[in-house]
Amino acid sequence: MTDITVRPLGEDDWEDYRSVRLAALRESPEAFAASVEEEESFDESLWRERMQRSARLVAEREGEAVGVVSVGVARASEGVAGELFGLWVRPEARGSGVATRLVTDSASLAAERGHSHLVYWVGTENGRAVAFASGMGFRPTDYRRPMGVVSEEDGEEEVAMVLPLGNDSGPQLRL
Repeated sequence: MTDITVRPLGEDDWEDYRSVRLAALRESPEAFAASVEEEESFDESLWRERMQRSARLVAEREGEAVGVVSVGVARASEGVAGELFGLWVRPEARGSGVATRLVTDSASLAAERGHSHLVYWVGTENGRAVAFASGMGFRPTDYRRPMGVVSEEDGEEEVAMVLPLGNDSGPQLRL
């Protein structure tokens, strides 16, 4: 098995992000609130704007993108929490440690940016995703919201799972 590398994408890497994002939308359309048709129509300026709003990490194996994740600021957390979203791994790379590396590197990035927690919204009925997040140290909270895209696998709601970063003696997290 070849080593996995994870690298941050800057604004000038917008085409790399676009390529892996569109692959994710094509392969797993039910996992995202957006459609491949919509995002294929975005111009360069919109992709560059996206790159500025949140950090994007890409996992690569032998120079090929095999996964992607985004890290932003959790809404209503007053900036104390980062939010992990848009996690996707190519089907042939699932179960090989790609998601683990992406989440681990995302947590490190969020901690470097001064976040006390990392929030990850997971479908309440998606046992595999809940188990994965739990195995990474995320813990479920009482925060729930309707799914952006309802699916049989995920259910109608998602739960905020939270990973403390470093010393968890900060203010009470509100989402």
